[in-house]
Amino acid sequence: MSRKEHADIAAGRLSSGQLARNFDDVAPPLDRQSALIAAQRCYYCYDAPCIQACPTGIDIPSFIRRITTDNLRGAALDILGANVLGGMCARVCPTEILCEGSCVRNTAESQPVQIGALQRYATDWVFETDTTLFERAPATGKRVAVVGAGPAGLSCAHALARAGHEVVIFDARPKPGGLNEYGIAEYKVLEFAAREIAWLLSLGGMRWEGQRVLGENLDLAELRRDYDAVFLGLGLGGVNALGIAGETLAGVRNAVDFIAELRQCDDFAQLPVGRRVVVIGGGNTAIDAAVQSKKLGAESVTLVYRRGSASMSATWAEQEFAKTQGVAVIEWAQPRRILGEGAVSAIEFEYTQLDETGRLLGSGDYFTLAADSVLKAIGQSLLAPRADGDGSNLIETRNGRIVVNAEFETSVPGVWAGGDCVGGKVDLTVQAVEDGKRAARSIHARLLSNGKSEN
Repeated sequence: MSRKEHADIAAGRLSSGQLARNFDDVAPPLDRQSALIAAQRCYYCYDAPCIQACPTGIDIPSFIRRITTDNLRGAALDILGANVLGGMCARVCPTEILCEGSCVRNTAESQPVQIGALQRYATDWVFETDTTLFERAPATGKRVAVVGAGPAGLSCAHALARAGHEVVIFDARPKPGGLNEYGIAEYKVLEFAAREIAWLLSLGGMRWEGQRVLGENLDLAELRRDYDAVFLGLGLGGVNALGIAGETLAGVRNAVDFIAELRQCDDFAQLPVGRRVVVIGGGNTAIDAAVQSKKLGAESVTLVYRRGSASMSATWAEQEFAKTQGVAVIEWAQPRRILGEGAVSAIEFEYTQLDETGRLLGSGDYFTLAADSVLKAIGQSLLAPRADGDGSNLIETRNGRIVVNAEFETSVPGVWAGGDCVGGKVDLTVQAVEDGKRAARSIHARLLSNGKSEN
């Protein structure tokens, strides 16, 4: 029995009008007056802690000061010069634990400056006015292949194109954007990802090729031969399995696939959703899947996590948002088996606890939740590029990530990597952008000094 044949998973649970309201912008943009008021709350700190908290090092006090004088071009240059995907990051960054969390006005008596909203205000102006902020340097005659059109790859490609290199971007998907296009909740980004990428590519010097998969119809040895350098922004394409009975039943699927299907759907009224949805996991993907299931019309949505809320990778703000949207959260429980004949009907959990060493253990106490849809969001893994030819293109990995040096170069000469596939402080869009930017800086320096990266 397929998912679509599962009777309890159906489309059209809500009217088109209700769906449109449910998926409207979750954080409407500031207007000019509210932006000016918000900007005037900034102290313009010297050695501002908000800058230190931003992985891309945006000069936050500078761009906010420019907003107060209506210098939106200058504000946008401050932002996009440091983070070319600053428009998307203004929408999806967990500012509560980054810049706003470090704001000196973030106290028990005061709210932080609305840095994320002000960043969106400044960058939205660029896309609304179709403003050109950057120009390419004179052509260098060098060619770079970027594999992966997610935040890391796009950031790297744009920086290299600005430096005068020719860049070809390859991606396994039919559209560029990676996580931003396929993996983030619709109510956070609406159709912005495609607009931002169109603006980024308009710089020139970049060519995009979709449905090119490394190890299948894209060969690393050939890329090293034909290009002066290669950057891998592969992300984490694998999905972890629960490893329990019933995982193959109809109605059980990966949360990332559910979110991708929703993001590419033109009519949410045609998108099937269960009546009783159970989401397993505690990260942003789990939150996005749970909230969007509720917005599609699920009668009950329960998110279950094996530890407590403090251990969830989703921030406290995301967790609270999910609860306000009607998502029930159960902590300290792990799935043991999925029940049903042909299709899921329930899922059995065991309550968990920590022993004296802090190790997670089952308690022997079980409970069952009725479910017609189970969405798995327990983490993603690297699909490591396969070796080819004589094995000289075998890239070293460790703990499920590509190993890189301080310059983001891999074990294979002339091949760099960045973003989630290498890991780092945080697996966030903003960190991936910074990785791509730093790798581009390293690639550019190598090309200028050697003429071609050694391979």
